[in-house]
Amino acid sequence: MDTRKLVLFFIFAFSVLMLADAWTKAQRPPTVATTGAEGAAATASKGAEAPAVPVPGAPAIAVPKPPATPAAAGGPAAPTGALPGGERVRIETDLAKIEIDTVGGDLRRLEMLKHKQTYEYDKNFVLLEENAQHTYVAQSGLIGPGLPTHLTRYRLLPGPLKLEDGKDELVVRLEALETEGYKVIKQLTFRRGTYLIDVAYQVTNNRSEPQSPFAYFQVVRDRSVPVGDSWFVPTYTGVSVYTDEGKYQKVSFDEIEKKKAKFVTQADNGWVGMVQHYFVTAWLPAAKQPREYFAKPLGNGLFAAGTVMPVAAIAPGATATIQVPLYSGPQEQDRIGEIAPGLDLTVDYGLFTIFASPLFWVLKWLYALVHNWGVAIILLTVLIKLAFFPLSAASYRSMAKMRVVAPKLQRIKEQYPDDRQKLQQAMMELYKTEKINPLGGCLPIVVQIPVFIALYWVLLGSVELRHAPFFGWIIDLSAPDPFYILPLLMAASMVLQMRLSPEPPDPVQARIMKVMPFIFGAFFFFFPAGLVLYWLVNNILSIGQQWYITRQIEADAAKPANAGKR
Repeated sequence: MDTRKLVLFFIFAFSVLMLADAWTKAQRPPTVATTGAEGAAATASKGAEAPAVPVPGAPAIAVPKPPATPAAAGGPAAPTGALPGGERVRIETDLAKIEIDTVGGDLRRLEMLKHKQTYEYDKNFVLLEENAQHTYVAQSGLIGPGLPTHLTRYRLLPGPLKLEDGKDELVVRLEALETEGYKVIKQLTFRRGTYLIDVAYQVTNNRSEPQSPFAYFQVVRDRSVPVGDSWFVPTYTGVSVYTDEGKYQKVSFDEIEKKKAKFVTQADNGWVGMVQHYFVTAWLPAAKQPREYFAKPLGNGLFAAGTVMPVAAIAPGATATIQVPLYSGPQEQDRIGEIAPGLDLTVDYGLFTIFASPLFWVLKWLYALVHNWGVAIILLTVLIKLAFFPLSAASYRSMAKMRVVAPKLQRIKEQYPDDRQKLQQAMMELYKTEKINPLGGCLPIVVQIPVFIALYWVLLGSVELRHAPFFGWIIDLSAPDPFYILPLLMAASMVLQMRLSPEPPDPVQARIMKVMPFIFGAFFFFFPAGLVLYWLVNNILSIGQQWYITRQIEADAAKPANAGKR
């Protein structure tokens, strides 16, 4: 009985279903944020709650209602998003175009110059944005009477807004307009070659008494999944918190909404942010500074995740500074791991990390040699095939022996057409006589399944392969083949491989084997082209190995018969 492909199919299908179920629990259908004046007021009212999450000793305060928009005062029209807005300050670096709103000094838009839209390759990818369809922004503010929040209006101070050639740093400064007894400057520092932004507050105490304010830094996002995310096995979109105690913790929007979120809230290390396919936005406070992490729903389909931190005590007439870096960019594994501990874990391979991480390392090494991710995948396939060569050979020898005894199995089947028990006994006796293990081809396949699934996550989750071309019509190895040529070739290779295998004596299994190439072909229509390329090359190599071993076994089986005829 040939169980190799049958076992492969059920294990693979079961694994996919389990993965899909696990990830789907962290997802919900996207909702569109409420827009207009009513929605903005409701959001602002709910948003006031976020900074009220204190570290020990922080005062619980109510953030003031949003001020009148410039449009209401006859000034420039505010953006038509879910959040109150003022004028936009446009900044350009070597990597991104950024828009800061004068309400709160929020980062409301971040357009990446080195990454393109998922399906529109002539347009830059936009990570942070705020409009009627999607809200994803970075906010910050101060906690204390008379201090500016993310609802306070700022004015832009004179200075450059573009990172000029020959300059490595761009500093943008905004002054809060509505403070009582303070002078507050919000400073954002952009540096060449990095998506890291230093966000700092310079707080001058003009009051007659010492002050001990708090600062909060949060990311606000709706629950919509990114465009182009895999519907078959969706990637994670949601809140992530990292601490030395809790390590990498994912907090789904559902858990936040149901107030069932569990994560480390008190720490003096770690970071908090929002993660989506290929990209992350995270606040990265320095180590050894006390902070409290929070994640909560804001209403209107929005969620906030952030941290509250104390500002050093400020004597009358003195100035204190608090600075927290913000990373908003791609999950480039080599770089983000150096920016903050655990940030590289946002590239989440799940249970298969133990296999996926070494696979990606080898794949990246091969890419450095050939400068083409498709060729690197082919070379990786060859290396994996060589690693599993002994196991595959054992599997194909077992299958070849089954092919040789197929006529004898057929005669046994004809001998006991209506007695299934005697049929099984006779088959087991034949296997024992011929020294055949009918399940001998299963174990090698089971061992390789984790590698196959791990490579799937490598191709699906590594931003380095996003929009990576191979040749011809394959312009993105992380996306499905647009013309389904690779899946069709893969299905054809499975048909050829099936013909080299012995036909199962059981009619039901035989029918399953015949339709399996088409089932797999249908699966691979929706898989990344890089994975289909891997499987196609693996099948081609397997066909060659299986053909050679089958021919050798059949030749050896024919020798005694030929010798007897002489």
